[in-house]
This record gives sequence, structure tokens and C-alpha cells, in this order.
Amino acid sequence: MASSRSQVPFEAVKSAVAGSATYASGGRFGPRRQRDFELLLLDAGEMRVTIDGAPQQVKAGQAILLKPGHVESFDITGNDVTRHNWVAVQIDKRSLPGGDAGEPPDVWPVSPEMNKLVELILTVQNELPSDGAIMRSLGAAVLRLQPEADGAAAEGIETSPASPAVERALAWIRSHYGGEIKLSDLAWEAGVTPEHLVRLFNKYEHETPIHYVWRYRTERAVELLEHTGLPAAEIARQCGFKTPHHFSRTLKQITGRTPSEIRRASWNGEEL
Repeated sequence: MASSRSQVPFEAVKSAVAGSATYASGGRFGPRRQRDFELLLLDAGEMRVTIDGAPQQVKAGQAILLKPGHVESFDITGNDVTRHNWVAVQIDKRSLPGGDAGEPPDVWPVSPEMNKLVELILTVQNELPSDGAIMRSLGAAVLRLQPEADGAAAEGIETSPASPAVERALAWIRSHYGGEIKLSDLAWEAGVTPEHLVRLFNKYEHETPIHYVWRYRTERAVELLEHTGLPAAEIARQCGFKTPHHFSRTLKQITGRTPSEIRRASWNGEEL
């Protein structure tokens, strides 16, 4: 069944704002009465969200949609720092069926699409009015993405939770692969410990962070070999390889071909 939030028309969205927060283990805030629809996405850690006296446990990689009119309190229950993003969407409550969102909140795995949408809102909101058309459209999109997850669950479709920490690490790798990348630096950018980042990568990417780095560098290098006339030594430098010999050896290990073999095959129109 479609929830009331999926039926909210764009015209009923009054504003949307987003933010991030970090809490130490054992922290607590609330009680408060929720005024808006607020999507809370847990980046790291764990918290217990109590709504009208009923507790819900939310873990990293999960989200919960808080609804107007309910009394909430939040207890940080994880052993480490808990970090989350949030998007608050203000609605003209007269547009809600029955005047309110009375059904209990759902906890569900965060999809990559939802993470990207929230990151977009966090990025653009400083340049846009919260009650402008763009922010209102993004707020409406937040409310409409979650019911798709409901439908997938109802049909028995498995959805794997995204890891915001892994996505931050991947984004940083993709923009810094030409320079030196250490596991400690990557973990810092992801906001987790090196050990935890390795566990997350093994779970979601099925390889270690550093192995991903070298595979990504290799893929970019192959593209340059196929589509440019840059010398192999220059491609090695641009893609973060230590020396031309290291470049050649790594490509041979991963692709089964040397740089010159890859370029020759591509330029001769052969399938790689």
C-alpha cells in the first residue's frame, strides 16, 4: 500500500533543508516533537530512536523517516562515534491524508540513489533558498524514493544497503588516483578507522581498498592507452603508478597484457 508521504504533491512541499551531525557514544538528545518529515540516514555507529514511547534500532547503512506530530528521543548506543545525515521536508499538513502521518516509521537499507540525492542536497543548499523550486523538488524526491524500497521489499526483492563511508572513499579515490593514496588517508576521508574501512570494502566491494585503488588506476590507464597517444610513461605518471616498470607489471598482472599490447590491439580494432 502506498504510504501518505508518496501521495504528497510537489505543491504541498514548503521547504527542504539538510545537515550532518556527529555524536559520541552514550550521547542522548530529545525528547522533541517532530514538525516535518525528516529523513535520517546513519553513516556510522548505531542509535535507538524512540517515537511515542516505542523504540526502533537504527544501524549504519540504514535510514528512518520521522513524521510530523510525534515525540522523539535519540540514544547513541554504538561503541564508536555515530554520524548521520538528515533532510527535513516541511509539508503543508492540510495535504496529508487524514491530516497527519500516523503509521509507525520504517527502518530500511539506504540505497545508493538515496545517498546521492542527500549528498546533492547537502552540496547545493548553500546556494539555493530552502523554499525555492529546486530545493522543494529535491525534498519531494526524498519522500518519493523510500516507497520504492517498500515495494521492493513487498515483492521479495533483496536490496543491499549502501555504505556511505565506502561511497566517500570511492569518490575520493576517483578524484585523487593520480597521487599517492595511503590506507590511513583514505580512511580519514571516509570518516572511519582503517580497519573498519577494510571490513566495509570487503563486504560491499569484495576487495580491499588498496586493491580497488590499483584496479581503478589500471582501468583508467587502459582507457588512456586505447583513446590517446600519450606515452606509456606519461600514462603511468598520470594514473599514480610508481615507475613505468611498475605500470607494465601491474597491467600484465591484472589484464594479462602489457601496455604496448593493449594499445596495439585497440588501435588495430581487436576485441580486448
